[in-house]
Amino acid sequence: MEPLKQVAGRAIPLGLKNVDTDIIIPARWLKTITREGLGRGAFETIRAEPGNVFDDPAYAGAPILIAGDNFGCGSSREHAAWAMLDLGIKVVIAPSFSDIFSGNAVKNGILPVVLLQAAIDRLLEVAQAGEPIDVDLESMTVTTPFQDRFTFELDAFRRHCLLNGLDEVALTLERDTAISAFEARRAGQQSWLMRGTAA
Repeated sequence: MEPLKQVAGRAIPLGLKNVDTDIIIPARWLKTITREGLGRGAFETIRAEPGNVFDDPAYAGAPILIAGDNFGCGSSREHAAWAMLDLGIKVVIAPSFSDIFSGNAVKNGILPVVLLQAAIDRLLEVAQAGEPIDVDLESMTVTTPFQDRFTFELDAFRRHCLLNGLDEVALTLERDTAISAFEARRAGQQSWLMRGTAA
């Protein structure tokens, strides 16, 4: 997972409430053994509508998505975060998120930013005007070229993981020395547990 400190650029002005994980990535796309290519199925039902924001060339490659209340509700499928990453989205700004989606997002390097609806409405205006938005995780602010400045909060552990690019495997590997020392002690104290294991 790559460290995420600052993301700036165009934002996709979705604004819809209650976008569930089946809207983010329909179930028929889940029959895969890889994360790659899921972006093709991301927001498929919305993209089937003419004039949708996802297929608007003005928002091609936009790294920020602005959504409505309760984003990521529904099932616990981690594929939703994978599909959004494959689409190039690194930040989602909304008034609220499903707890499970929020956790999956952080574990995969997507920053979920919670702001009040008034701030969301303003950011939708900025995005629709084609102006960039800047999200800074170090200062925990969202800013625009119009001097808008919105602060947000994020759990300290999640912030640490995103800033340092730490997924669950990397967090475990950070403790490699302590784990190895524990295993060595256990092998000496409880050698009977080690019988039959490879040297």
